Amino acid sequence: MRGKGVWAGTALIVLLLVVGGVGWYQQQLASSDDGGPLGGPVELASTQGDFSLTQLEEDQLAVLFFGYTYCPDVCPMSLAVVRQALAELEPAQRERIVPLMVSLDPERDSLARLEEYLAFFGERFIGATGSTAQLEELAERYGVVWRRVEAPDSAMGYTIDHSSSLYLVDRAGEIQRRVLYSPSHRGLLAALRETL
Repeated sequence: MRGKGVWAGTALIVLLLVVGGVGWYQQQLASSDDGGPLGGPVELASTQGDFSLTQLEEDQLAVLFFGYTYCPDVCPMSLAVVRQALAELEPAQRERIVPLMVSLDPERDSLARLEEYLAFFGERFIGATGSTAQLEELAERYGVVWRRVEAPDSAMGYTIDHSSSLYLVDRAGEIQRRVLYSPSHRGLLAALRETL
């Protein structure tokens, strides 16, 4: 009898965690009328001065990615995917793409740190970040789910859990395509060719 009570208590805790996690996810997700992210302006301090999507030319697109430089796997993989996709575009198409990483870790990711990190992926990559309030507002509009996770037993002290889609965004902040995370650059390359 006691075993059933323990099992029921454990099941209840798991259920509450799942419901709470789904609720947290939905609360963090901003949606437009069709259920997708809203997008909108991106105006942040960057490795190339103050950045705004309005600086893009009419025929240019930003490949927008949210992450952080201390990310052990998803971020470097995603940035490598962007680099590989750009390498396969025609030179004229490549000129129309502005790769932009927005850091969700302003505490550690200074602009100098972003510049050094992004140099590994190519000189065209721009890094940007802002205050926590700016990042929360921006991430909400783009449907990016993120949170800081304390890791007291790690030398890093904390990590940032975050969603990892790539967004093709025009100068008006309109999301042209959302590309789900993949270790292959083929999906992004196809999306870029279709959109350009």
